[in-house]
Amino acid sequence: MSADVEIDAWLVERGYALPASRAAARAALEAAGLTRAGKTRISTEKLARAAEALGAKFALHCPTPECVAWAKGTGRQPLACEPKASCERCGGSDNRRAMTDLVEAFRAKGVKRLLVVGGSPSVREELQEKLGDAIELRLVDGTERRTADKAKADMEWADLILMWGASELHHKVSMQYTQAGGDVKRKLVLVQKRGIAQLLAAAVAHLRR
Repeated sequence: MSADVEIDAWLVERGYALPASRAAARAALEAAGLTRAGKTRISTEKLARAAEALGAKFALHCPTPECVAWAKGTGRQPLACEPKASCERCGGSDNRRAMTDLVEAFRAKGVKRLLVVGGSPSVREELQEKLGDAIELRLVDGTERRTADKAKADMEWADLILMWGASELHHKVSMQYTQAGGDVKRKLVLVQKRGIAQLLAAAVAHLRR
């Protein structure tokens, strides 16, 4: 005898916890012939097909305006999720949401090279890991000496420069960049807030102006 699971519980686990969203998901499963009205359980053998059917029809999103807009643009039916971690765009993470916003802003602006000066080793590692495949990154240790020639090369290379003053950043390093003039001033953003989400939000705001 094949195992089965309670349908509502399974839907809740997948992010369809809100009553309206769960009802819509249930109707979609019935329309796909994976269950029928009145049934409360579903065979585990059908779960993969059920997940595929729901994923093809619905775009789960959290209440964040950017995520709502993204869901509306997918061509699938937008559906509010609960918990927020079920959001397909941000996964309920402020950092992931900010990274997605940044990548989208870079593409919209037609730029691809980001220079970040400052930040702890763990933060630089996370930025490289999560963003390195989507945009070109150059991450400068704000605690190590940077020659004028290297700083100049950094600035010429970058489309956008984030000077992270709220992080591990020595004045002798930052001044190599902040004292530059010309085009550098137009692409230099001074960030005085902590956290990856705040850092990238400043970048996005600059690109959208």
